Formats: sequence, C-alpha cells, structure tokens
Amino acid sequence: MIPFTERVIRMIQQIPPGRVMTYGQVAAAAGNPRGARQISCILHSMSAKHDLPWHRIINAQGGISTPTDREDKGSLQQELLESEGVAFSSDGKVDLNKYRWFPEGEYI
Repeated sequence: MIPFTERVIRMIQQIPPGRVMTYGQVAAAAGNPRGARQISCILHSMSAKHDLPWHRIINAQGGISTPTDREDKGSLQQELLESEGVAFSSDGKVDLNKYRWFPEGEYI
C-alpha cells in the first residue's frame, strides 16, 4: 500500500461520529491537495476491508456525492450521518462550519 493511501485510511478512521470531512480536505491533509478523486477510489475499494466510516466523507458544498438512486447509498449515507446527529438543510446540505472536523494540525 502506498503511503498516501495509508495516511488517508488512518485519517478517515479518526473522524469522530457526528463530524465530516470533504474529499478534498482528506486529500490535502494526507499530502495530495489535488487528490480528491483518489479519496473516492480508496473509499470504494477499501471501506469494508478497513472498516472505514465512509459516510463521514462529503463534497465541498456539504452535500452527498453518491446519487440516491445508485444502490441507495446516498440515502444510506444521509441516514447514517443523521443517526450521529448531523443535520441536513432543506436542500440536502450539511453546515460545514458546524460539522466539519479538522485533524490536529490541519487548518484548511
């Protein structure tokens, strides 16, 4: 496993319940500010194996990127976040100022 992937996995595992990070935020904090799409690939291929809280990763607009009609993962993601106390606005967005988590030492 490459070091970037290892850093991403460790970071995602640390996100506390009720908090979120964006794809780009994870990528930047793991050392590749332009690697947001890689985060999506890592989540898709390694979430089950590493028991990642994949649902805590959202897009930069505070929304869920997985369409709700695609295996219903978008709806599941929202349900999981809401069960942790994350509130969604009427337009389906999370208030990043309230729920975004910053790992120690990260100041994006």
